[in-house]
Amino acid sequence: MDSQLLSLLQLGDSNFPSGAFSHSFGLETYIQDESVHNKETFFEWIRIYLEKQLAYTDGLACRITLEALMNQEVATIWNLDRKLFVQNMPEETRQANRRIGERLIVIGIDLYSIPLLEDYLKKIRRNEAFGHPAIAFMIICDFLKIDRNQAILTFLYSTIATLVQNGVRGIPLGQTAGQRILLEIHPVLMNTVSKIESLDLEDFGAVAPGIEIAQMRHEKLNVRLFMS
Repeated sequence: MDSQLLSLLQLGDSNFPSGAFSHSFGLETYIQDESVHNKETFFEWIRIYLEKQLAYTDGLACRITLEALMNQEVATIWNLDRKLFVQNMPEETRQANRRIGERLIVIGIDLYSIPLLEDYLKKIRRNEAFGHPAIAFMIICDFLKIDRNQAILTFLYSTIATLVQNGVRGIPLGQTAGQRILLEIHPVLMNTVSKIESLDLEDFGAVAPGIEIAQMRHEKLNVRLFMS
């Protein structure tokens, strides 16, 4: 148990070198529009992003990946990888997930020598797959025998924690305000995990269009701190 906890803490650390700190996933558009400008508006954006986009894409992908691994249905994972890429309309967001995913795969291989991650990387290099952080994270968690709900919760938390740090820099906010947001988002995170468990496969990709539009608009901003 202690070994699994330490592994989760390492994987979910905002300092884990996946490159996620370079991306805001549309947040920067809302900051420049002044829709997000203080702790309260930032918390509301984080909540909506978690409940209306992350749950139906990366979150559900986490569950599908773990179910496929449990049933030894590797073809389902490769199909999911393609769906995550082609259903993601904003170009910057697609490429962000691709970069973060490949980086996580490489680190996972270096740390744990997981054969399935090695196959994943080979498929990416042969242009047969794209790479996605949700899939890579769950392959690592499955290899480490991490509890399913804990794995999904940790993935969501690490994503939100990185976005909070990016918001603290971009708005800007004080570090204490960022920590308060992380504390206040705890029940939303836990409810989101429960929601993901209840979703149908047909719900995959049912995201909020406003967030996607903001992600598309980001590439045309005059000044940008983040790559997406």
